[in-house]
Amino acid sequence: MTIDQEVPLLDLYAQYEPLRDEILAAVARVCDTQKFILGPEVELFERELAKMLGVSDAIAVSSGTDALLLALMALEIGSGDEVITTPYSFFATAGCIVRVGARPVFVDIDPVTFNIDTARITEAITPRTKAILPVHLFGLSADLDPICEVARDAGIHVIEDAAQAIGATYRGRHVGSIGAFGCFSFFPSKNLGAFGDAGLVTTNDPALATRVRLLRTHGMQPKYFHQVVGGNFRMDAIQAAVLRVKAPHLESWTEARRTNARTYATLFRAAGLDDEIALPTEPADRRHVFNQFVIRAADRDGLKQSLSSNGIGTEIYYPLPFHLQPCFANLGYQIGDFPAAESAAAATLALPIYSELSTAQQRRVVDVVSAFVLRTRRVGAPV
Repeated sequence: MTIDQEVPLLDLYAQYEPLRDEILAAVARVCDTQKFILGPEVELFERELAKMLGVSDAIAVSSGTDALLLALMALEIGSGDEVITTPYSFFATAGCIVRVGARPVFVDIDPVTFNIDTARITEAITPRTKAILPVHLFGLSADLDPICEVARDAGIHVIEDAAQAIGATYRGRHVGSIGAFGCFSFFPSKNLGAFGDAGLVTTNDPALATRVRLLRTHGMQPKYFHQVVGGNFRMDAIQAAVLRVKAPHLESWTEARRTNARTYATLFRAAGLDDEIALPTEPADRRHVFNQFVIRAADRDGLKQSLSSNGIGTEIYYPLPFHLQPCFANLGYQIGDFPAAESAAAATLALPIYSELSTAQQRRVVDVVSAFVLRTRRVGAPV
């Protein structure tokens, strides 16, 4: 195997190189002002992202995790409250619920989309339920209209975890613009990535926006007078400057990811792997932005090892659902409680999908997958 046959899971340098001069100039601009916390770069970024996402307010924060935490704090969710969410996501989704003192109540996922199963939400609502927190996993919107309808009937809020889904849409609307809050992450591996941790809270409610801004700076207004107990959830100006350079390219990067997803589908079909490899789906009313391209394979671990030995990067998102995590043992869930989430955790694998990925690299990925499937077919092993 030669270096040119290797395919990384993500190549951040390929995105950075053509923007290098512009990014370095933006960083230098911040350095020249010596205004590193919040300030004009952050304010401009907030206005630009609010316009892009079709919301009245976008509040730049320190991370996607802190965006979720702030949304829960702004809604005054705390001890004794319950928040309904998925058992299959990045840890922050459930971790932030526990951090504010509330209890996560899990609802199993749809086995096709990997998002929360909307048909099961109503039965999970109790008098203690204060919010539903759906995740737009891997870049595909959850089915929001039924979720919002259930929430309205119950008099509770919807907080969208859109950390992986900037640019995704649901029935023509941007995710993050539909619930009480949208929470985004700009972790470097995201479709729109910063040069470190950064996040965003979106809302169309002016009162909620004011509260998030207050909580973002220790609940301080005016200086050294604290109206509530908040935290240090501010975005650095350098991150805002970098993101302002990158944001105008998000649409073209997204379309490249979507093109790569279609190319994978064509190549997998041509290889005759339809029965062994389940590909991501895109419902007609949604736009998938493919932060991850996640397939299912019966012998997922064997396939991952084969791809790795051939220089192809992969990742398992996520190997253990929340209800089986040691830190949530006190919630009382057991193996078998959420079979669709457990099945996904055992069978899913993310393949390279970044926007600069070439067709030749995708062919190499599919060739290695195909060779593995054919080899296991011959020996009669599960695939």
